Amino acid sequence: MSRLTENPFASTATLDNNPFDDPTTANSTFHQQESRSAGLRQADLERREQELAAREAALNERAEHIRKHGRNNFPPFFPLIFHSIKDEIPEAHQQTMTRLFQLWLVLGVTLIVNLVAMIFVVVSGDGDGVRDLSGSITYLPIIGLLSFLLWYRPVYNAYMKDQALYFYLYFFFAGWHLLFSVYAVIGIPGTGAAGLITTVIAFKHGHIVSGVLCVISSVGWVIQTVGNALYYQKTWAYHNQAGHTLEKAKGELAANGARSYFSRG
Repeated sequence: MSRLTENPFASTATLDNNPFDDPTTANSTFHQQESRSAGLRQADLERREQELAAREAALNERAEHIRKHGRNNFPPFFPLIFHSIKDEIPEAHQQTMTRLFQLWLVLGVTLIVNLVAMIFVVVSGDGDGVRDLSGSITYLPIIGLLSFLLWYRPVYNAYMKDQALYFYLYFFFAGWHLLFSVYAVIGIPGTGAAGLITTVIAFKHGHIVSGVLCVISSVGWVIQTVGNALYYQKTWAYHNQAGHTLEKAKGELAANGARSYFSRG
């Protein structure tokens, strides 16, 4: 009878006991959940702050880029491109690039003086008339423009981007320019170049004004020829030191195409 009178739900009650009924355990679990939630909120806040900082940095970078490169500044009288050796050329090459730019400017001034000198030479009767005049007129826009596009801009891009393709473009076209410069220094009558021979003829015939102009033109041809030859050699040495190869240039051309010529950075 004693067994029959035992409570049949005793074991069930024991199994149904909730461990969280213990105030200490419940309190500990609650704090753990709160701590986990606080950690998640803190991580989310930090993530948002990082995203905001990154967005702000991107906007500042874009604003700085627009400030520096957003406006074309060259040539000054009719800006078509952005040109800034200080902003775009690495500091180690800025002096070299500055000298090359100065040599290109000397070429421009020489072409102008050459045209004026040949006008006086033709008027004085020392030149070959139409051939000298037409040649000097043609040199000013064609040599002036092509020299910028075909050798100055490539070497500018070469030092800015340190890419083999632009070094090879520069070497090819600057080499032809050096040959033309030597031809202009000689100054053969009928070529439109106020060089040494033309200068001698002008002074020989007593035409002082045309002779002086030819001297100035000849000095300009000599300066930019010698200067370009020296910096051609210097650029060639750096190109070899940097390990640029023709295969690398071909790879850059295949990867970037001609559009890289017009891009910056």
